Amino acid sequence: MNDFHKRIFVAGHRGMVGSAIVRCLEDQGYDNIICRTHAELDLTDQAQVRAFFAAEKPQQVYVAAAKVGGIHANNSYPAEFIYSNLMVEANLIHESWRSGVSRLLFLGSSCIYPRMAQQPMSEDVLLTGKLEPTNEPYAIAKIAGIKLCESYNRQYGCDYRSVMPTNLYGPGDNYHPENSHVLPAMIRRFHEARLNDAPSVVIWGTGSPKREFLFVDDMARACVHVMDLPRETYDAHTEVMASHLNVGTGEDLSIADLAQMVSEVVGYRGKIQFDTSKPDGAPRKLLDISRMRKLGWKPTVSLQEGIALAYEDYCSEALVA
Repeated sequence: MNDFHKRIFVAGHRGMVGSAIVRCLEDQGYDNIICRTHAELDLTDQAQVRAFFAAEKPQQVYVAAAKVGGIHANNSYPAEFIYSNLMVEANLIHESWRSGVSRLLFLGSSCIYPRMAQQPMSEDVLLTGKLEPTNEPYAIAKIAGIKLCESYNRQYGCDYRSVMPTNLYGPGDNYHPENSHVLPAMIRRFHEARLNDAPSVVIWGTGSPKREFLFVDDMARACVHVMDLPRETYDAHTEVMASHLNVGTGEDLSIADLAQMVSEVVGYRGKIQFDTSKPDGAPRKLLDISRMRKLGWKPTVSLQEGIALAYEDYCSEALVA
């Protein structure tokens, strides 16, 4: 039976994923959720993190805090991406162990898998090939997070778990014109093109790469589901040194088809063009989610429905701005 009064720390609660996890926990009746802004707690500072854990004594921790971005951001700030993410996860995982946190969930990314991995990508393909160069520093940091969890489990008997989401989108996303991921970038670009009666919208790359997208509230439900699994159930569906679980939809589409879908949701009627001088990234990134399905979770929000909800969120944010 769940203890709905347990002290739960959601690191990164202002981000898209962290805020969705908080919503999900509150919807399920959890009423003792601990949150800190970056101004209140710098997660890259070990002394601050240690003092926080000593004072607050959380029982569960969701590691949803991360420095994230699309191809442009990853290419432009590789040092920031690897340093910030390594420091945050190392501090949170180590101090969770020091303070006796009973259970922790680390959120990774599907970019941990080799660039040319067999599709769909099962958890077993981790560390079997070269990573996508455009986001290798970020991927290395996320792989380190998985291995930190596994190492603390092996040495200290901790119960630290990892989930690897596919591309996420939804309320609270980053719609920055340069540093955002592909789907929110498209939402903004098509919206502005519609407002300005632009004759065409230019999309990076050839349009041929395929991507999988998961609505962030579906991801949050998956996180809480995995966190609440009995330890014997989680252990029975994972391996000691391959303990992460893929979270996605099991379906993908081309960037060209995604652009068409976003343009229809936004109501843009102009042409869609592709700038083939820009990088495509990995040719395909589809996750094998069979383990999560066996554990009783599946996505509920379709891509078209999710894009409509995301566009509604973007419009409300644009009005506020």
